[in-house]
Amino acid sequence: MKAYEGLFRLDGRRAVVIGSGSGIGREAALALAAHGATVVCADRDLPSAEETASRCGGTSLALDVLDGAAVHAAGAELEADVVVFTAATNVRKRLLDYTAEEFQRVVDLNLKASFEVVRAFGAGMVARGRGSIIGFASIRAAVTEPGQGVYSATKAGLVQLLRTAAAEFGPHGVRVNAIAPGVVETPLTKQIKDDPGWYGAYAAKSALGRWATAGELAGAVVYLAGDAASFVTGSVLYVDGGWTAVDGRFDPPN
Repeated sequence: MKAYEGLFRLDGRRAVVIGSGSGIGREAALALAAHGATVVCADRDLPSAEETASRCGGTSLALDVLDGAAVHAAGAELEADVVVFTAATNVRKRLLDYTAEEFQRVVDLNLKASFEVVRAFGAGMVARGRGSIIGFASIRAAVTEPGQGVYSATKAGLVQLLRTAAAEFGPHGVRVNAIAPGVVETPLTKQIKDDPGWYGAYAAKSALGRWATAGELAGAVVYLAGDAASFVTGSVLYVDGGWTAVDGRFDPPN
């Protein structure tokens, strides 16, 4: 008989959370620690990572994911059982207004850095025969809007990168999945959150009629990290309040 009470426990596992200095990454680190994981809080902003680590009893690491050599060194040293990465950026411009430098900046962080994280930590997991990699995509991997073209393209690319990793790493006992949030109150979305028009329009798009808090993504991370998701790989878990399920908000008359 399977012992279901331990499905979400992560005791004895080391989780590395990249982008844990704030927002979704911070909440993911706190949630993983609450379920028993030993957490390494990695972020380019070391003081912010240290603050998260102090709150979850973990350790901190200064890590710039744009530095491929540093990412591979961390992957080799830390021997993670779980790796979560949330780092991303966006330049909200229409395609005809984009510059080549802006395009490269978004691609470098959202896609190229993710490629290095998957390879750096995946190599050790494959060698050890176990592990869970969780990357943060977005609803924009599936649905887009004017001004989101490059961001959407990188998130769609990330989904396919993670699916390919799932196919390649799966025979070695390593699972790879994506989480696709809708609109979440984080530092990345502060500019539009502070605009009442934008905030209201985005809130109305979901079935729940509101934005998510960063903490509402933490449960998905805990689920995918451990035994509760032991047969889940190559999947995209939408945590979007029903955004991608609902086509419009018109309520017809009775």
